[in-house]
Amino acid sequence: MRATILAGLIALAPLACSSAGAEPPAPAMTFFVAHAGPGRGGDLGGLAGADRHCQALAAAAGSRRTDWRAYLSTQEEPGRPAVDARDRIGKGPWHNAKGVMIARDLEELHGSNNLTKATALDEHGRVVNGRGDKPNRHDIITGSTAEGRAYPPGEDRTCKNYTSSTDGSVRMGHHDRSGPAENPTGTSWNSAHFSDAGCSQEGMSSQGGQGLIYCFAP
Repeated sequence: MRATILAGLIALAPLACSSAGAEPPAPAMTFFVAHAGPGRGGDLGGLAGADRHCQALAAAAGSRRTDWRAYLSTQEEPGRPAVDARDRIGKGPWHNAKGVMIARDLEELHGSNNLTKATALDEHGRVVNGRGDKPNRHDIITGSTAEGRAYPPGEDRTCKNYTSSTDGSVRMGHHDRSGPAENPTGTSWNSAHFSDAGCSQEGMSSQGGQGLIYCFAP
């Protein structure tokens, strides 16, 4: 009897060692670059529509989170205060689809983060085309300053708070941290330049984007 039990313990020993030495599972995805926009340029259906877009893409990719938020700021309107993108996405940390941390907290996200072309992946864990690729898709809509805050009311910086696919302008970032040398903000992930070609899908495509957005889970 004792010999039988001993033999059983010996047989289980390799499994126990294997389990003890196994690496912990990668953290669940809490950040991604949308692989596609809604297809209407700067008209994302407002903040609510952009959030729904993030949620739908995440769910299609297998995420069980139900609290996805688009990284977007809005400008003040009559009866509606401005919204800062940084206040919509929680406190961190955030990980991409492969479990790589892109920022520990809001301070790091808006400072020395780990956002690069290699880490700013879409919801399926794929690299998003950047500067030098065809087509270039590195323009990501944010409507935000480098600190993740809203622009003052007046000149349109949000495609009319993400309801216009024609006139207006919106602030964009570069997920690949790449831009012209003459543009001092060109390497900013969230505030590289304005969409000088307007808010249409065609105009954004001509500049290097397709109406893509950043999505975060708080």
